[in-house]
Amino acid sequence: MADESNTGPVAAAVVADAEVKPPTAKKLRSRPPQKAAAEPAQQKAPAAKPRRYSDQERNGKLKPVETQVSEGNTLKNAIQSAGISEQTHYHWKGAAKPVGKKDAKSTKPVRAGDELADLVELEEENQKLRKRLAEKLRGENAELRKRLGLD
Repeated sequence: MADESNTGPVAAAVVADAEVKPPTAKKLRSRPPQKAAAEPAQQKAPAAKPRRYSDQERNGKLKPVETQVSEGNTLKNAIQSAGISEQTHYHWKGAAKPVGKKDAKSTKPVRAGDELADLVELEEENQKLRKRLAEKLRGENAELRKRLGLD
């Protein structure tokens, strides 16, 4: 067998290759000259204050949007034709709702007897629907077993 401890010339060649490569510096590129036409485009006008609409102006913009949507136009197109953003539309629409309409269901007093009767009625309907669903699933299951020949 060959003597494995004799790695002297190979190790020297590897070290010689590593020493041959000197570190290289990156080339520096100069920036291309900027065009004169690009300068005015980059300058921006000072930001204008956002416009504040009065309640009458808001309602004046919301009503045509609602009529256009009811006529079959898409909400997005109706909002664009009004000249407002979609976010503004929803913000104005939410602010226009009276507070009383938001919680109309929760403020209505309900008697305890009515709640109990409604609950019993709902439970009975739930049982009927569960039975109908179970019968339908049993029938479909039996039909699939026949088709697959598992019976």
